[in-house]
Amino acid sequence: MPTFTALTTLTGKSAAEALGEGMEHLIPEPTGVGVFEVEDGSGIWEVGGYFTETPDQAGLALLATMHGAKPFAVSELPETDWVAHVRRELAPVEAGRFFVFGSHDADKLPSDKIPLLIEAAMAFGTGHHGTTLGCLLALDHLLNEGFTGAKVADIGCGTAVLAMAAARVWDATIVASDIDQVAVDVAEANLKANDMAGAVACVEAAGFDHDLLRETAPFDLIFANILKGPLIALSPDMAAHLRPGGYAILSGILNEQADEVIDVYAQNGINLAQKNQIGEWTTLLLQK
Repeated sequence: MPTFTALTTLTGKSAAEALGEGMEHLIPEPTGVGVFEVEDGSGIWEVGGYFTETPDQAGLALLATMHGAKPFAVSELPETDWVAHVRRELAPVEAGRFFVFGSHDADKLPSDKIPLLIEAAMAFGTGHHGTTLGCLLALDHLLNEGFTGAKVADIGCGTAVLAMAAARVWDATIVASDIDQVAVDVAEANLKANDMAGAVACVEAAGFDHDLLRETAPFDLIFANILKGPLIALSPDMAAHLRPGGYAILSGILNEQADEVIDVYAQNGINLAQKNQIGEWTTLLLQK
């Protein structure tokens, strides 16, 4: 069955959301509509839809004009087995002492590495993205410095690969949270696949807004691999939940955004210890 995409950009959240809502009423209907802010500080939003039938291009053009958007770019996607494609394209990743791999590469596991199994179908957070890789390398650096974490939080955990890495190296109390229950379910499935069920407590929460996180604090180490905006908003809570001398590993930050994040966290008493760039992404290691 062919799949079509229709994508456009425009300025402003309210206009983007209104356009996305308008797309829901097209005939044929889209199977899904997404509205996303482009995380570069430009104020530009992307609106897109997926269709299993050729979309109504006249209707799309009218919607774009009504909401001040650029003309929609409509494309037909080739039929692809995406899991098989990901398995071919995503080779195992080494991040210091950690080795992130899918089950199809289990025979490549080095004996001197700490294994972290993440299935290809759950590709975000496998370690291939510069943000996840940067966080694992920052953890590896702390381990090389002799740091030990007794209480660890992974905020916006996704696949929970960072929480699992911490659980592999420390007998610690670890809480992984995500705002999306689907991500929490994925995290728990990954823990089970790694024979680590129960090693990390997984909860649905926005930031630190959960009793378990509040009761476990203060943390020795907090991971937050999310985006610049949420990281800045979380900075006071991060300071409140991190023990003096504790570390925060932050990513999801474009290189040009790093200085702003560093400044905001310094104002909250959490200062830069190390900065690492991988491609267009920066990972920050900060200490309270």
